[in-house]
Amino acid sequence: MQRLRRGLDSMFDQAALLQRLQALPFSKEEYWVVAGGAMVLHGFRPQTHDIDLGCSTRLADELERQGFAVTRCDDGSRKISYSENIEIFENWIDGKVTFISGVPVVCANGLLQMKKKLGRDKDLADIALMERARK
Repeated sequence: MQRLRRGLDSMFDQAALLQRLQALPFSKEEYWVVAGGAMVLHGFRPQTHDIDLGCSTRLADELERQGFAVTRCDDGSRKISYSENIEIFENWIDGKVTFISGVPVVCANGLLQMKKKLGRDKDLADIALMERARK
C-alpha cells in the first residue's frame, strides 16, 4: 500500500513533467524522455506516475561515478536509479530525438517501436492509444 500511495502522490501531467525535466542538471544532448513521459509529452496520455529516460554512455558513466545505484540489463546496458520516480536507461532508444518545449523526447514513431518491443499489457494499451490518436 505504501508503494501504491507514493505512486498516486507523484503523478506527472505535462506541466509537472516539463518542470521536473527542465530542472535536471543534464546536457540535452546526453538524455531523452521515453516510455510514459514521452506518451504524456506527445499528448497521447494525460499523466504518468514515473519518468523513464534514455541516456548516452557518457552520462551513464558520470552518474555511476557519482554513486547512483546501477544495475545491468539483460543486454549489458545500465539502468540507473536517479531518484524515487526517475530511472535512466543507457542507450535506450528507437528512432530519433525531437524537442518538446525544449526537452529532448523520443519521436512518436520511435516511441511506438519501443512500446512494440516491450510488448507488456500496458505497452499494448499505449500502442492502441497512439494508433487511435494518429488516425
